[in-house]
Amino acid sequence: MKFGYRFANPALVPAIVLVIFLSPEVMADGTVVDKVYHPYVQPLEREVELRGIVQQDDDDEQDGLQVSRLGIGGSWSEWVSSEVYVIGKSTNEQGFKVNAYEFETKWQLTEQGEYWADWGLLFELEKERDPDVWEYATRMVILKEWNQWVTTANLSLIYEWGDDIANEWETELALQGRYRLMRSFEPALEFYSGQNYKGLGPVFMGDVRAGQKSRLHWEIGVIFGIDSDSADRTYRGLLEFEF
Repeated sequence: MKFGYRFANPALVPAIVLVIFLSPEVMADGTVVDKVYHPYVQPLEREVELRGIVQQDDDDEQDGLQVSRLGIGGSWSEWVSSEVYVIGKSTNEQGFKVNAYEFETKWQLTEQGEYWADWGLLFELEKERDPDVWEYATRMVILKEWNQWVTTANLSLIYEWGDDIANEWETELALQGRYRLMRSFEPALEFYSGQNYKGLGPVFMGDVRAGQKSRLHWEIGVIFGIDSDSADRTYRGLLEFEF
Protein backbone atom coordinates (compact mmCIF):
# COMPACT_ATOMS: atom_id res chain seq x y z
CA MET A 1 0.00 0.00 0.00
CA LYS A 2 1.27 3.49 -0.86
CA PHE A 3 0.94 6.30 1.65
CA GLY A 4 0.82 9.97 0.72
CA TYR A 5 -0.96 11.84 -2.03
CA ARG A 6 -0.72 11.79 -5.79
CA PHE A 7 -1.46 14.59 -8.22
CA ALA A 8 -4.90 13.89 -9.65
CA ASN A 9 -4.47 15.46 -13.10
CA PRO A 10 -0.87 16.12 -14.18
CA ALA A 11 -2.10 17.16 -17.62
CA LEU A 12 -2.96 20.55 -16.11
CA VAL A 13 0.61 21.15 -14.94
CA PRO A 14 2.11 22.43 -18.26
CA ALA A 15 -0.52 25.16 -18.47
CA ILE A 16 0.13 26.26 -14.89
CA VAL A 17 3.90 26.34 -15.43
CA LEU A 18 3.52 28.28 -18.70
CA VAL A 19 1.43 30.98 -17.02
CA ILE A 20 4.01 31.39 -14.25
CA PHE A 21 7.03 31.63 -16.55
CA LEU A 22 5.46 34.02 -19.06
CA SER A 23 4.53 36.53 -16.36
CA PRO A 24 6.58 39.72 -17.01
CA GLU A 25 6.77 40.49 -13.29
CA VAL A 26 8.66 37.31 -12.43
CA MET A 27 12.43 37.52 -12.88
CA ALA A 28 15.56 35.70 -11.69
CA ASP A 29 19.11 36.75 -11.00
CA GLY A 30 22.51 35.30 -10.14
CA THR A 31 24.03 31.93 -10.96
CA VAL A 32 21.60 29.05 -10.81
CA VAL A 33 24.06 26.18 -11.31
CA ASP A 34 23.46 23.55 -8.64
CA LYS A 35 21.99 20.18 -9.62
CA VAL A 36 19.09 18.88 -11.67
CA TYR A 37 16.55 17.05 -9.50
CA HIS A 38 14.67 13.92 -10.57
CA PRO A 39 11.05 13.39 -9.44
CA TYR A 40 11.39 10.00 -7.75
CA VAL A 41 11.13 9.07 -4.07
CA GLN A 42 12.56 5.75 -2.87
CA PRO A 43 10.65 4.30 0.12
CA LEU A 44 12.56 3.61 3.34
CA GLU A 45 15.67 5.30 1.97
CA ARG A 46 18.12 7.49 3.89
CA GLU A 47 20.86 9.62 2.36
CA VAL A 48 23.80 11.88 3.11
CA GLU A 49 24.70 14.39 0.41
CA LEU A 50 27.63 16.72 -0.22
CA ARG A 51 27.57 19.03 -3.22
CA GLY A 52 29.13 22.30 -4.26
CA ILE A 53 30.09 24.75 -6.98
CA VAL A 54 33.21 26.80 -7.72
CA GLN A 55 32.99 29.85 -9.99
CA GLN A 56 35.76 31.33 -12.18
CA ASP A 57 35.43 34.60 -14.05
CA ASP A 58 37.42 37.61 -15.26
CA ASP A 59 35.16 39.80 -13.12
CA ASP A 60 36.54 39.93 -9.56
CA GLU A 61 33.02 40.13 -8.11
CA GLN A 62 32.12 36.72 -9.56
CA ASP A 63 35.51 35.02 -9.49
CA GLY A 64 36.31 32.63 -6.66
CA LEU A 65 32.79 32.09 -5.34
CA GLN A 66 32.42 28.69 -3.65
CA VAL A 67 29.17 27.30 -2.26
CA SER A 68 28.97 23.94 -0.45
CA ARG A 69 25.94 22.05 0.87
CA LEU A 70 25.91 19.18 3.36
CA GLY A 71 22.55 17.46 3.68
CA ILE A 72 20.92 14.53 5.43
CA GLY A 73 17.43 13.20 4.88
CA GLY A 74 15.17 10.36 3.86
CA SER A 75 11.72 9.33 2.72
CA TRP A 76 8.56 9.56 4.80
CA SER A 77 6.59 7.34 2.44
CA GLU A 78 6.67 6.10 -1.16
CA TRP A 79 5.65 9.59 -2.29
CA VAL A 80 7.36 12.09 0.05
CA SER A 81 10.95 12.68 1.22
CA SER A 82 12.70 15.51 3.06
CA GLU A 83 16.25 16.75 3.54
CA VAL A 84 17.98 19.33 5.75
CA TYR A 85 21.07 21.22 4.52
CA VAL A 86 23.83 23.29 6.07
CA ILE A 87 25.21 25.72 3.47
CA GLY A 88 28.67 27.28 3.48
CA LYS A 89 30.12 29.98 1.26
CA SER A 90 33.49 31.58 0.54
CA THR A 91 34.85 34.23 -1.86
CA ASN A 92 38.28 35.60 -2.72
CA GLU A 93 37.74 38.32 -0.13
CA GLN A 94 36.12 36.23 2.60
CA GLY A 95 36.99 32.80 3.97
CA PHE A 96 34.60 29.88 4.24
CA LYS A 97 31.76 30.17 6.74
CA VAL A 98 28.36 28.63 7.31
CA ASN A 99 25.89 31.23 6.13
CA ALA A 100 22.54 29.47 5.56
CA TYR A 101 20.26 26.56 6.38
CA GLU A 102 17.70 24.90 4.13
CA PHE A 103 14.82 22.47 4.46
CA GLU A 104 13.42 20.77 1.36
CA THR A 105 10.61 18.32 0.70
CA LYS A 106 10.05 16.34 -2.50
CA TRP A 107 6.61 15.08 -3.53
CA GLN A 108 6.44 12.46 -6.28
CA LEU A 109 3.21 13.18 -8.14
CA THR A 110 2.95 10.22 -10.53
CA GLU A 111 4.02 6.60 -10.84
CA GLN A 112 7.09 6.06 -13.00
CA GLY A 113 5.91 5.47 -16.58
CA GLU A 114 2.25 6.15 -15.78
CA TYR A 115 1.99 9.19 -18.08
CA TRP A 116 3.95 10.60 -21.02
CA ALA A 117 6.37 12.07 -18.46
CA ASP A 118 7.07 11.60 -14.75
CA TRP A 119 6.21 14.52 -12.45
CA GLY A 120 7.27 15.79 -9.05
CA LEU A 121 7.30 18.91 -6.90
CA LEU A 122 10.10 20.20 -4.69
CA PHE A 123 9.51 22.71 -1.89
CA GLU A 124 12.50 24.55 -0.38
CA LEU A 125 12.83 27.03 2.50
CA GLU A 126 16.23 28.66 3.06
CA LYS A 127 17.33 31.08 5.79
CA GLU A 128 20.56 33.05 5.45
CA ARG A 129 22.32 34.07 8.67
CA ASP A 130 23.98 37.25 7.38
CA PRO A 131 22.44 39.14 5.66
CA ASP A 132 18.91 38.55 6.97
CA VAL A 133 17.27 36.91 3.95
CA TRP A 134 14.62 34.22 3.59
CA GLU A 135 13.99 32.31 0.36
CA TYR A 136 11.12 30.00 -0.54
CA ALA A 137 11.08 27.99 -3.79
CA THR A 138 8.66 25.65 -5.52
CA ARG A 139 10.26 23.53 -8.25
CA MET A 140 8.33 21.60 -10.85
CA VAL A 141 10.32 18.48 -11.82
CA ILE A 142 9.55 16.78 -15.14
CA LEU A 143 11.36 13.69 -16.49
CA LYS A 144 10.88 11.92 -19.83
CA GLU A 145 12.67 8.78 -21.03
CA TRP A 146 13.50 8.25 -24.71
CA ASN A 147 15.05 4.76 -24.99
CA GLN A 148 18.63 5.32 -23.74
CA TRP A 149 18.08 9.06 -23.30
CA VAL A 150 16.61 10.73 -20.21
CA THR A 151 15.54 14.39 -20.36
CA THR A 152 14.76 16.32 -17.17
CA ALA A 153 13.49 19.84 -16.55
CA ASN A 154 13.40 21.80 -13.27
CA LEU A 155 11.24 24.95 -13.40
CA SER A 156 11.42 27.04 -10.24
CA LEU A 157 9.37 29.89 -8.83
CA ILE A 158 11.17 31.66 -5.97
CA TYR A 159 10.29 34.38 -3.49
CA GLU A 160 12.91 36.25 -1.43
CA TRP A 161 12.23 38.51 1.54
CA GLY A 162 13.92 39.87 4.65
CA ASP A 163 15.32 42.95 6.39
CA ASP A 164 18.39 43.09 4.11
CA ILE A 165 16.78 42.51 0.72
CA ALA A 166 14.01 43.95 -1.40
CA ASN A 167 11.14 41.48 -1.54
CA GLU A 168 11.09 39.95 -5.01
CA TRP A 169 9.97 37.06 -7.19
CA GLU A 170 12.46 35.07 -9.26
CA THR A 171 12.41 32.14 -11.67
CA GLU A 172 15.04 29.58 -12.59
CA LEU A 173 15.28 26.90 -15.26
CA ALA A 174 17.54 23.84 -15.34
CA LEU A 175 17.56 21.26 -18.16
CA GLN A 176 19.46 18.00 -18.47
CA GLY A 177 19.84 15.49 -21.29
CA ARG A 178 21.46 12.27 -20.04
CA TYR A 179 22.59 9.17 -21.96
CA ARG A 180 22.39 5.87 -20.07
CA LEU A 181 25.68 4.42 -21.27
CA MET A 182 26.23 2.25 -18.20
CA ARG A 183 25.15 2.40 -14.56
CA SER A 184 28.53 3.60 -13.32
CA PHE A 185 29.07 6.23 -16.05
CA GLU A 186 26.48 8.39 -17.78
CA PRO A 187 27.37 11.52 -19.81
CA ALA A 188 24.96 14.44 -19.81
CA LEU A 189 24.52 17.98 -21.08
CA GLU A 190 23.00 20.62 -18.77
CA PHE A 191 21.58 24.09 -19.33
CA TYR A 192 20.82 26.66 -16.61
CA SER A 193 19.07 30.01 -16.96
CA GLY A 194 18.25 33.01 -14.78
CA GLN A 195 17.93 36.74 -15.45
CA ASN A 196 21.66 37.34 -15.01
CA TYR A 197 22.93 33.87 -15.85
CA LYS A 198 22.82 31.45 -18.76
CA GLY A 199 25.15 28.47 -18.93
CA LEU A 200 25.66 25.22 -20.80
CA GLY A 201 28.10 22.41 -20.29
CA PRO A 202 28.94 18.70 -19.92
CA VAL A 203 28.31 16.71 -16.75
CA PHE A 204 29.24 13.12 -15.95
CA MET A 205 27.60 10.92 -13.34
CA GLY A 206 27.16 7.35 -12.17
CA ASP A 207 26.19 4.95 -9.40
CA VAL A 208 28.51 2.64 -7.48
CA ARG A 209 26.99 -0.15 -5.42
CA ALA A 210 28.19 -0.13 -1.82
CA GLY A 211 26.17 -3.08 -0.52
CA GLN A 212 22.88 -4.85 -1.05
CA LYS A 213 20.79 -1.74 -0.28
CA SER A 214 23.40 1.03 -0.47
CA ARG A 215 24.86 3.03 -3.33
CA LEU A 216 27.13 6.01 -3.95
CA HIS A 217 25.94 8.45 -6.60
CA TRP A 218 28.48 10.91 -8.04
CA GLU A 219 28.29 13.86 -10.42
CA ILE A 220 30.96 16.20 -11.79
CA GLY A 221 30.86 18.79 -14.55
CA VAL A 222 31.62 22.28 -15.79
CA ILE A 223 29.05 24.80 -17.00
CA PHE A 224 30.24 27.56 -19.33
CA GLY A 225 28.61 30.99 -19.30
CA ILE A 226 27.11 31.81 -22.69
CA ASP A 227 26.54 35.55 -22.29
CA SER A 228 28.49 38.51 -20.91
CA ASP A 229 26.59 38.57 -17.59
CA SER A 230 27.38 34.95 -16.72
CA ALA A 231 30.44 33.60 -14.92
CA ASP A 232 32.92 32.14 -17.43
CA ARG A 233 33.04 28.71 -15.79
CA THR A 234 31.14 27.08 -12.95
CA TYR A 235 32.43 23.71 -11.74
CA ARG A 236 29.95 21.54 -9.90
CA GLY A 237 30.28 18.27 -8.03
CA LEU A 238 28.08 15.99 -5.96
CA LEU A 239 28.46 12.90 -3.77
CA GLU A 240 25.33 11.21 -2.43
CA PHE A 241 25.38 8.10 -0.26
CA GLU A 242 22.02 6.30 -0.11
CA PHE A 243 21.31 3.51 2.35
